[in-house]
Amino acid sequence: MALSIKVRLKRDVRDPQGEAVRQALHALGFAGVKDVRIGKLIEVDIPECDAAIGEAMCRKLLANPVLEDFEVELT
Repeated sequence: MALSIKVRLKRDVRDPQGEAVRQALHALGFAGVKDVRIGKLIEVDIPECDAAIGEAMCRKLLANPVLEDFEVELT
């Protein structure tokens, strides 16, 4: 079994990397792009797991709860 964990900056936290990508997309002709948020995907292969284990991993190490939100899925 595996966990798929998505970590992103909270909406009210400025995302300078996302802003740079949005500007680059505009320069490449994608003027309709209004916002870009950059995050990370973490895949964890672990036998006999559940979402609660993934949430504990995020709270202890994988995400900064002050700045980031996370989602955990079993895959």
